[in-house]
Amino acid sequence: MLDKLFGKKKTPKPAEVKEKPKKIKKSNKDLATERGEPYVAVLSMDVDPNNLNEGAFELDWNDKFIANLRRAGYQGKQDADLVDQWFQNVCRNVVLETYEQDQAMNMSRYTNERDLGNGRTEVS
Repeated sequence: MLDKLFGKKKTPKPAEVKEKPKKIKKSNKDLATERGEPYVAVLSMDVDPNNLNEGAFELDWNDKFIANLRRAGYQGKQDADLVDQWFQNVCRNVVLETYEQDQAMNMSRYTNERDLGNGRTEVS
């Protein structure tokens, strides 16, 4: 009876929530692959706490990087073999460069002195 007197109360419809399309964030690897660029990255590094000289790296790469390694002469059946050879070369070059710099610095530390007389000294 009250409904007729005051009118039927309408229940409001819940507002429809329009969801925005979620943007999927692309990884650096995906972006490089889309651009046709080689990609390689160190994902993680583990060090043996009992022997700090022992450790491992986890690497990630794309097909373009593998193609570049093959063109550069790296050989192997598995992609991981090529990346392992490349990474060993990189590490070897870092060690050699460090060694060469160390040797150059050590050579410059040694000087020869020769007394020329009259209070003069030759340093070479």
